[in-house]
Amino acid sequence: MDIGTRARQLLNSKLKRYKLIPSSLLYDWQKNPRTKPSYKESLLPEGAEKYLQPDNPRLRELQKRYADFDPDVTVPLVWQEGIVSPEDLRYFRGDNAYVWQLRGPNMNIMAYALATYYVKSIDKLKLLQQLAEDDSFGNFSFLIDNKKISRDLLDSINEIHFLEKHLDVSALSDPAILDIGAGYGRLALRMLEAFPNIRTYFCTDAIAVSTFISEYYLRFRKLENKAKAVPLDEIETTLEKNPVDIAVNIHSFSECSISAVEWWLSLLEKHGIKYFMIVPNTGDHGGELLQTCDHQDISRVVEKHGYKLIAREAKYSDPVVQKYGLDPTYYYLFEFC
Repeated sequence: MDIGTRARQLLNSKLKRYKLIPSSLLYDWQKNPRTKPSYKESLLPEGAEKYLQPDNPRLRELQKRYADFDPDVTVPLVWQEGIVSPEDLRYFRGDNAYVWQLRGPNMNIMAYALATYYVKSIDKLKLLQQLAEDDSFGNFSFLIDNKKISRDLLDSINEIHFLEKHLDVSALSDPAILDIGAGYGRLALRMLEAFPNIRTYFCTDAIAVSTFISEYYLRFRKLENKAKAVPLDEIETTLEKNPVDIAVNIHSFSECSISAVEWWLSLLEKHGIKYFMIVPNTGDHGGELLQTCDHQDISRVVEKHGYKLIAREAKYSDPVVQKYGLDPTYYYLFEFC
């Protein structure tokens, strides 16, 4: 046994939680893992640099309005001051608080490739062919199977297929969608491209900067005729005037206080929104538990307000892909009874 081997064995026995691996056996992404927010260098559209700034009057206005709103909804559990940096404002589609793309387990090119071929295998709607991707606003993309791929695109297609499978969205007559915790509005774009029959898609968020960014992004994508970013203090009157058929919450409830979850469910119950999809983001590398990141039970609150679980599925139906594919989690669908 050579000295190097003996040294590795000794260190491994001392460290216990860690194991030394020769660098020759590691992939490039394993040698230099990403640990901080980052974005892909890309040209910003005309006017974006000037508009997407912390001192923008519209952003300041929204921040003031949100500060005056019910603190049970707006006091953050995860989204503390500074979680969205000035750089993230301009490159909001990069790897940041909105969408981790290169950090954490299963955030590497192999996981992207595995997820891409899985999506291709289930893609009855042909969305991989239909939906385009670009590098705008710092988005990271990969060329896989001659297609530009991103986490935004893959997650959106998976979520759309889940809704289509259980609710037959493409056959609904003029449905309206409410996206709670919509972030920068990524799912709004994909849903409206996939389902031309959608009447209206409302994006709302308890974080002022998210509403500010999604307003801009929906305009940039020319979706103003069908999509609207609704400030938190306008959501009640919006729902009074516009009946909604389906609500979705992708990842954000896991990052909310349980009092905020309670507030949103009271709103859904009051307006009789029939279907509600939740995707947890609890960091347990699978999202099997429907709970907040401080371990409060979301299911209990949902059921308390009259919603019954009608579907729960792994993001990837193949167990191998669910273990090694991009950001494995679970999808939940509730019906208001």
